[in-house]
Amino acid sequence: MPKRTDLEQKALHFIINNGCEGVLQSELWQKLGGSSREGSRIALKLEGKGLIRREKELCNGRWTYRLYSQRLPVSIDSIADCPCLMCPESSRCDSSNNVSPQNCEKLTEWLLSLVGNASSELGDS
Repeated sequence: MPKRTDLEQKALHFIINNGCEGVLQSELWQKLGGSSREGSRIALKLEGKGLIRREKELCNGRWTYRLYSQRLPVSIDSIADCPCLMCPESSRCDSSNNVSPQNCEKLTEWLLSLVGNASSELGDS
């Protein structure tokens, strides 16, 4: 049987990789090959360290916990389309120059499109 700290690391990585949906505590221990008792202790320890949160959930007539990571993996998806990343003027871009974020049309258009997309996703008009 692996050491408890190894199981803690594996459990935390598994929970993080499940993202916003979280993972049922009962599913996690089956995936990791640990016992239910061991799993409960590790979940409590991770919760005590502030790394995860546990929410009670009824699943197939039995109470269990859904485990969520307190930190989600970093993603650059939200800025992948930012015009600054491919801008030929980026080396000169500075708030004290003519080329700056304050007067960049491409950046302004991109930011407005993000706001427009967020509003439509929320149902705003």
